[in-house]
Amino acid sequence: SGPLLNEAMHGDRVVVRIERIKEGGKAEGRIIRILERANESLIGRYDRDESAMGYVVPFDRRVLMDIFIPPGQEGGASPGEMVKVELTRWPTPSRGAIGRVAEVLGDIDAPGVDTEIIIRKHGIPDVHSPDAIAEAVRLGTTVSERDVRGRTDFRGVPTVTIDGEHARDFDDAITIETLPNGHFWLGVHIADVSHYVHEDSALDREAYDRGTSVYFPERAVHMFPSELATGLCSLNPHVDRLVQSCLMEIDRRGQVVRSEFHDGVINSDERMTYTAVNGILTDRDPELMARYAALVPMFEHMRELFQILNDARRRRGSIDFDLNEAEVIISEGGEVEAIIALQRNVAHRLIEEFMLLANETVASYLEAQEAPALYRIHEEPDVLKVAKFEEFISGFGYSLGAPLTALRPRHFQKLLERIHDKPEEKPIAFLMLRTMQKARYAPENLGHFGLAAASYTHFTSPIRRYPDLVVHRALRAARHSTLTPEEREEWSEELPETARHTSDMERRADEAERELLQWKKVKFMADKVGDEFEGYITGVAAFGLFIELIEHFVEGMVHVSTMADDYYRFVEGAHMLRGENMRREYRLGDKVKVQVIRVNMEIRQIDLGLVEILDRVREGDRGPRRSRATPKHEKRRKQRPGKGERSQRKHGRR
Repeated sequence: SGPLLNEAMHGDRVVVRIERIKEGGKAEGRIIRILERANESLIGRYDRDESAMGYVVPFDRRVLMDIFIPPGQEGGASPGEMVKVELTRWPTPSRGAIGRVAEVLGDIDAPGVDTEIIIRKHGIPDVHSPDAIAEAVRLGTTVSERDVRGRTDFRGVPTVTIDGEHARDFDDAITIETLPNGHFWLGVHIADVSHYVHEDSALDREAYDRGTSVYFPERAVHMFPSELATGLCSLNPHVDRLVQSCLMEIDRRGQVVRSEFHDGVINSDERMTYTAVNGILTDRDPELMARYAALVPMFEHMRELFQILNDARRRRGSIDFDLNEAEVIISEGGEVEAIIALQRNVAHRLIEEFMLLANETVASYLEAQEAPALYRIHEEPDVLKVAKFEEFISGFGYSLGAPLTALRPRHFQKLLERIHDKPEEKPIAFLMLRTMQKARYAPENLGHFGLAAASYTHFTSPIRRYPDLVVHRALRAARHSTLTPEEREEWSEELPETARHTSDMERRADEAERELLQWKKVKFMADKVGDEFEGYITGVAAFGLFIELIEHFVEGMVHVSTMADDYYRFVEGAHMLRGENMRREYRLGDKVKVQVIRVNMEIRQIDLGLVEILDRVREGDRGPRRSRATPKHEKRRKQRPGKGERSQRKHGRR
């Protein structure tokens, strides 16, 4: 509250005076000063009122005021079009905000416009500067003899890249052989971006600002211009490419007994896909095995080493969440054709395992050298969150098996193994993931709890992640002892801000990707109002239930106001809604049948109504039960929702 409430906008940094503490411990306050404005522009829908005065309705519903557009500032926008508006006057208690249309994005339903909206809403730069492009062009398209001079030559060693079908930027390549002592000799060769992108160059400054590449269903926003990202730095087949190589001798227990680092040059023999390698290793596809006959022994060695490494990582307690991710299939016309589970086959998993090992090996070396660098850290989960998780799993007869202050990663991993393929696996694994802290970058090594790793960093993706580029520079400096004491001190002073910024940019990318994916899902469900689906309760809140539909990997919400057969209270520790009178319960993990009641494109939300409880997750010795739901929407299930009905999102989404 307060006189400045109408002046502040979502994201602004403000000073608040606490007025009172409400029931439940929540504070209520008054905005007394605005310190910093969050955005100088925003995205919204342009329209005109009865007097032909233009205004923009913000796309972000957390911005609660429209932006007025004076005559002549429309930028050619027509009513109904999505625009980017620059604010020319901030709101005051007596006057609204004023802006000008800086860019017209088009009709919100036109193919690709949703992606453009999300890019601009999150402030993701998607056009490279002329200076950066000019630098990239000057680097050329081929590796010169001068570039190769002094490097370890791996061009005669069989080398492959393994990526997705649609990938165009190839960061990593693999070589593998067995040694006379029975050990494996694994080479992880990573694009040597740092050879071309020097500190404080236009390319470097722009990559730092972006922090990471961002991948949407229909397009990628690359950290570097395409001349580097898919050209000179990409480990394309049958051309020379510069690499930083991590070579590791690994024994039959999965331990690295020796490692080497090289500035190298490779010439990849083949650009393989996950599907093709899986076809060879799992399906034994005769056509693929004949086509890649010379490489099949290499793939067999990869699978053998993968199994050894994976077993070793599990033994030390590394937590392996195997939760399905959704993949959106887009038609040539830009429409969502299907939403399917993203399949992780053996090829995905072996490449992931090799990258984990290389990252860990590089981190251990940097720490041993006391080199200033960035680490990828994952701190221990908050004790209070773990206590709530322990309370929840106790209802299923489980425990983590150790005092809260003595829990290690292996306790969580053992629980995942115990619940594997059981009805309660999904809700417990999902809540365990929420209990964990988010990994981040830091200049000091605090270990990686989830991987049960003493040291970890990001080394394997410098084309698409800026921290990896920092690590490449740190590794080269440590190997060649090229840092002066002054440079070492300067790096140490800069790294905390680099860690903070790149962690923030990673979060921004994640949020943008997640928001667009949700929007695509809502669009996909638009013609399915009235249809019934089976799903699982994936979230419980005081205002309702979140349901993930099994068939489409789409999440919608059953608002508590539609559950009219009883008055439901939220039991937080049990992640449950319980009816006061009939004592009917809806728990995290229950399998239900729901009906699509409304698809609200404006707020990008799917409203569902409960039809039937199919299976309840086990609680103690209680078995599955079935019961018929009787929410008030049942009485009008065949009716279409009226325009006057608004989705009740008072408390927002998770």
